[in-house]
Amino acid sequence: MNKRQLAAQETKKKLISTGLELLKEKGFDAINVEDITKKAGVAKGTFYTYFKRKEDIVLEISRAPFGEITQELEKMDDMGLIERLTHYFHRFMECVEGCGIHVCRQWIRNVLDPNDVQENSDGQKWVYDVMMLQEILTIAVQNKELKEDTPVELITHIIISELYGMMTCWCMSDGEFEPLDWTEKFCKIQLESIFKPYLI
Repeated sequence: MNKRQLAAQETKKKLISTGLELLKEKGFDAINVEDITKKAGVAKGTFYTYFKRKEDIVLEISRAPFGEITQELEKMDDMGLIERLTHYFHRFMECVEGCGIHVCRQWIRNVLDPNDVQENSDGQKWVYDVMMLQEILTIAVQNKELKEDTPVELITHIIISELYGMMTCWCMSDGEFEPLDWTEKFCKIQLESIFKPYLI
């Protein structure tokens, strides 16, 4: 990667981190592209080199940390599926809490009304999260940790619905509880029972 490409990468990262900072502080509706570029110290036109609109920053924020989780799971081959999934859920909710309630509300809004934000539904965080978990479970079937008849798609949607339920309740309660606490309880109470019939 040459200097120009490195500089471009750094500028994009700066816009994303600045966008996250402002979103956490003020909420999605209270900021605009100019607020982001001004605080980042770049020209407004620079924003449009990397993004079409501020919603794209929210999408980037939703993907970056969750991509890291995939890499972590790949290094956990020596652990059982339940342990890996517990790690996945813990890190998932850790990322949600870390991004803050304002960003979480925007993710939920995007799922509830994708046409309001994205022309292409593949951009939704929901779609990204479903695909990520479905891949984890598909690999578990291929590696003979789960039986071949495991209803991967159904289980994926059940689990993602649980996680999004926690996120939605957190938003509705205005942050009155810790989602990570709920995640720990979910993993202890439900993971074993969901996968017990399918574990090899």
